[in-house]
Amino acid sequence: SILVFKDRDKYVSGEHRWRRGYCKSNPRKMVKVWAEKEMRNYRRLHAARIPCPRPVLLKNHVLVMEFLGIRDPSTGRRTGWPSPRLRDANLSPRRTREAYVQTVSIMRHMYRRCRLVHGDLSEYNLLWHDGRVYVIDVSQSVETDHPSALDFLRRDCGNVNDYFRRDGKLDVMSTRQLFHFVTSNAVGDTDESESDALDELMNEVECATEVCHADTEDERRERRHREDVNEAVFMSQFLPRSLNQVAEDDVRKMERGEAEETYTDAIRDMMASSSSAAEAGGGGDDGAPVDDDDGIGGVDDSDAAPSPSPLSDDDDGDDTDDDNEDMEGGKPKPLTAEERDALKEQVREERRANKKAVKAEQAEKRKTKIKKKDKRRAVRRSKGGNKKK
Repeated sequence: SILVFKDRDKYVSGEHRWRRGYCKSNPRKMVKVWAEKEMRNYRRLHAARIPCPRPVLLKNHVLVMEFLGIRDPSTGRRTGWPSPRLRDANLSPRRTREAYVQTVSIMRHMYRRCRLVHGDLSEYNLLWHDGRVYVIDVSQSVETDHPSALDFLRRDCGNVNDYFRRDGKLDVMSTRQLFHFVTSNAVGDTDESESDALDELMNEVECATEVCHADTEDERRERRHREDVNEAVFMSQFLPRSLNQVAEDDVRKMERGEAEETYTDAIRDMMASSSSAAEAGGGGDDGAPVDDDDGIGGVDDSDAAPSPSPLSDDDDGDDTDDDNEDMEGGKPKPLTAEERDALKEQVREERRANKKAVKAEQAEKRKTKIKKKDKRRAVRRSKGGNKKK
């Protein structure tokens, strides 16, 4: 239940879609926000043709979706039983490999086409329906510019690999490889490019497995230990979300080739995405529709970065040159997360100063204000004087 779901705030706080805030103290309102969030994420996935239940209707906190059920082999009709979760599907080895490839593709499509990270992807949130993997439970999914998006994605990669390695008895790629495939700009966003890159990765995994089988027991143990260490290092590694988080020392290390590979890849991907976004004029990846502002519950779901409103009426003509510098191709440059936070803090400071000024003004008025008891006494005296007359 969402009422007992811990740490639910971290999946909503920091999202641009809820930048105006929401009620944290009322569980009922929180459930409504959670349902709105899931509806919007489902609509975004369905528009990008990612296998998921089709959202039908949202009424307050009730979300109606398409039913994914088992078909009768003889008649082809629905039996009324829901499709099994991936954990309960009991797939054959061939089907398990297909499920793994489909899951990896879903993760990349969510990240590249929908700009979403699931946040809780595992065998419990994947359904096996009509020979395909369907993703469900996207209420906690966050956008890629969320402060914890990369951490959530890294955890999803670890969960998916752990399940298929442990229960599926499948030779899977490392978490580092999966994370890089999902976020890489080097792979084209077409189905053919993604399929070729994924086949190449799986071939590398198979070749590494064959080499491992030819090793001795001590070599296998050493190789397994080295892989575990690399996995632990990657899972605890800091991944920058923007170029503003890259220190000068890290830049010098990358120039000397001393930086960690994943860290360098993350920087390279961010630089490539920044340049591609500038060339495309800020358009979405692969042309997928991502602006799904349908007015549900009055929540603003605009994916564009908020343009800062004037903070004072004393602006003069000296800022026109700075404004022109912030324009690219006639459009404002997208703000980074740090710039948005700085802008929010500036607005808060303006509000605090305004509130303080209002309080001071009210305090001055109270000094010359007639007290209520004196006012009542004056009224009674005036009434008494009228009666005597």
